[in-house]
Amino acid sequence: MSPAIFFLLVAGLGLVAWIAGRSRARLFRKGARGAVHSLPAYHGWYAALWAVIPAAVFAIVWMNLSQSLVFQAVLADPAAAQLPAMDMERNAILAEARSVAMTGAGAFNPLANQLAAPFREAMRFYGIIGAVVTLIIGFAGGAFGYLRLRPDFKARTQVEKVVMMTLLLASLVAILTTVGIIASLLFETGRFFTMVSPIDFLFGTHWAPNPMAAPTADAGKDFGALPLFWGTIFIGAIIAMIVAIPLGLMSAIYLTQYASPQVRKWVKPLLEILAGIPTVVYGYFAALTVAPKIRDFAVMMGMSNPSTESALAAGLVMGIMIIPFVSSMADDSIAAVPQAMRDGSLAMGATTSETIRKVLVPAALPGIVAGVMLAISRAIGETMIVVMAAGAAANLSANPFDSMTTVTFQIVAMLTGEGSFDHPATLSAFALGMVLFIVTLILNIIALRVVKRFREAYE
Repeated sequence: MSPAIFFLLVAGLGLVAWIAGRSRARLFRKGARGAVHSLPAYHGWYAALWAVIPAAVFAIVWMNLSQSLVFQAVLADPAAAQLPAMDMERNAILAEARSVAMTGAGAFNPLANQLAAPFREAMRFYGIIGAVVTLIIGFAGGAFGYLRLRPDFKARTQVEKVVMMTLLLASLVAILTTVGIIASLLFETGRFFTMVSPIDFLFGTHWAPNPMAAPTADAGKDFGALPLFWGTIFIGAIIAMIVAIPLGLMSAIYLTQYASPQVRKWVKPLLEILAGIPTVVYGYFAALTVAPKIRDFAVMMGMSNPSTESALAAGLVMGIMIIPFVSSMADDSIAAVPQAMRDGSLAMGATTSETIRKVLVPAALPGIVAGVMLAISRAIGETMIVVMAAGAAANLSANPFDSMTTVTFQIVAMLTGEGSFDHPATLSAFALGMVLFIVTLILNIIALRVVKRFREAYE
């Protein structure tokens, strides 16, 4: 039986319990001598929760358990004796038979057609059992909740406790997801560092892992990630920021201080459209338009055979992409500065530009710094623009016209293909991800400290 049917059963039970509980509570309000503690809707929700939660828990458990029961029933069928002994072939035929039983389409393997009927019967049998038990549990839970309703029953308190628990679980999902990500990174990074020295990885200057070669004792000489770290910083935190910070901050100042309401009405949404453009489009723009122009410029400067792929091309386009991050945060921060501070500065004889430089920007500095840090975090995590414009060469160079690569590009390169997860080349992607995670975390901590310090100074 499909999950949708179980969902409809549980929802129907909850609706019936809610209507019954609310109707009983209305009778309380008509016939009770004293005050009724909770509104009828809370009584209805209390009964509905008792009907829905136990039934939903059983339905979820049964949907996972019934799959193994169905497979056991099919394997007990006489036709299953013809299944091959190899697990891969056996599982492929069973999966095909299950698909045929669910969709009714034909199968490529004749044995799958024979097993489709046992699959269909087993799924129908266990589906009926699950539906009946779900109805019984839901009815029993709803009846229990219904019978507990009284005029003085604190239904509102009980419902609010459930809501609080739901909100707590929702917050724990984000926390547990973060813990899971960190744990997986730490585990795989630990495996990598048992094969490669952390010193060679963090401070080595030669990056040339070969996923197809057998690991050797001196494998660390090919896993020097310093060029990757430098490429990430040079492209995402230097070149891109040189473009994004001035343009983003100046656009925010213009929109808040100089632009008319009509101009702001049109320019601000157009500027924020940049944040919604897919990064692959920026990559095409960098590879097909910006990179050839930069190569021609390098030729004009006297460079011989410059590459079309360059750190400058990727950094420039990346800077354009993250302008809205800087501009929006700076715009909101400057607009939030109290009007009294502006008026006081102008009343003292300061010009508009002096007011902006000495009053508005310092007062809005926490928001501006937060926007810059957000933009840097976004830039160092970018992949598509680097793939299409910067190249794959791990170069430790300060020349912006050279081809470079970043941590994110190498993570993608190491995790795609047919490499084994026991090979140091594949495990190096997790070590690179761990370093990137730590760098981003440090940037966020710095941003919070700066924001806190300057907020205290200007409050």
